[in-house]
Amino acid sequence: MSTDNRAIVRAAWRAFASHDAEQIAPVFTADAEWLAPAGNATAIALDGPSHMIGREAITHFLAQEFSRLFVDDVAVEFHGFYVDGDRVIVEETMSATLANGNTYRNDYCLIFELRDGLIHRVREYMDTARGHRAVFGEQATEPGDLSVR
Repeated sequence: MSTDNRAIVRAAWRAFASHDAEQIAPVFTADAEWLAPAGNATAIALDGPSHMIGREAITHFLAQEFSRLFVDDVAVEFHGFYVDGDRVIVEETMSATLANGNTYRNDYCLIFELRDGLIHRVREYMDTARGHRAVFGEQATEPGDLSVR
């Protein structure tokens, strides 16, 4: 029997969208990692790391922290799921209303590395400049500042 890694990652996205820790945690290995570009707008706004290590840290972010910044109208438009062995590459556009009232829309490419049918590592790529403009406007900001600019 072969593993359908595309289906595993699609199911993980449904778990992420639930913001329910009990649905999210089981899709990751205990030692999972999620790596995003250093200094990305989400990490700065939430005063959090760009490299999360461990199932608990990732689950906490997706279940609790994510919705502090992306507060309404969160939608993901998938452009493709590409599978190469234990890697699934996802192209998507995410849009949302931010805590500061701004509209967020950004393109992402995520590489999911699976181990034994679970997500072991996620490498996330996005347009960091576009993200910063949406979250902070043209002005600089301090970590954790979600105020309207």
